[in-house]
Amino acid sequence: MANHTANKFRTDLWKEDSIHSVDFYNQWFMESAPEAYREARAGVVSRVILTLKGLNYLYGINLNRVIDNPQFLSVLRACTAPPIAVDRLAGLSGTTKTLIKTLEKGKVPSRMDKSAIEESVARILNIVNRLLDFEIFPWLRNGNTPSAQMLNRSSAIIADRISGTLADPIIRNSQEARQFKAIDEFLQNLGYIKVNSNDFDSCTLMPPKSYAHHMNVPVRISSAKEINMPIDVVIQTTETINNQMPILVECKSAGDFTNTNKRRKEEAIKVTQLRNTYGVDSIKFVLFLCGYFDTSYLGYEASENIDWVWEHRISDFLMLGI
Repeated sequence: MANHTANKFRTDLWKEDSIHSVDFYNQWFMESAPEAYREARAGVVSRVILTLKGLNYLYGINLNRVIDNPQFLSVLRACTAPPIAVDRLAGLSGTTKTLIKTLEKGKVPSRMDKSAIEESVARILNIVNRLLDFEIFPWLRNGNTPSAQMLNRSSAIIADRISGTLADPIIRNSQEARQFKAIDEFLQNLGYIKVNSNDFDSCTLMPPKSYAHHMNVPVRISSAKEINMPIDVVIQTTETINNQMPILVECKSAGDFTNTNKRRKEEAIKVTQLRNTYGVDSIKFVLFLCGYFDTSYLGYEASENIDWVWEHRISDFLMLGI
């Protein structure tokens, strides 16, 4: 990497680049984030309708049906007045958050005794039944089967409740997809080939002009312990020699300054572990930034000898010898 062109040394551009990055992120958010949310919400609506039908429109919230379909519980929590959080439901029912979260993933704990599971689920459903929001499910008052219109309306309300809690993960997933797509297009235009990270025992075995998403790179965290460090994008350049470490890219996209400055030490910890394992001169660890990264954040990363590429100026990758 040519130090005189690395972003970490171009302090005169930090403030201007930060402004451009914020503008780039905000434009993306206004144009794309609502659509990502709507798409995710549509999937939630379908899940709610399936749950309501699977529980006989809430007339059939019984032990056997929920144990056979434990994923129904995540929808049932949103059907109460007020919607009940996992920790609150655990407290009221005398169960545990771990049990509830396991059930909501569609699993029944394999190490838990069957009678204990049944007893716990029965207590959970007792709370849910007592707190059901009859204003949202008016058919429960008169014992009728809901019309299609009524079912759709009620499902939409519950989906909004669930989607509200999922908004941040939805945006994060959409941000990652955007950044990966930008890198894909940039590298492929340069003749790079995407490879499967699972096809290589080591990132150093990747062929020249190749790249991979989500590759695990082993690092030592002590003399006796080694862990796999997940790397967002691994890029093997054209100038490769035997056992040469590729470029390791950490994708970062943020919608506020506070969170980025709170988490800025994470990259320093990662790069320290990499350097301790492979040597200071072997590691080419860079950040791919979009959004709210101010000069304070950039100064901290530069002090840790970490460089970065801006998404709004993706050609910065060329500085890395790509």
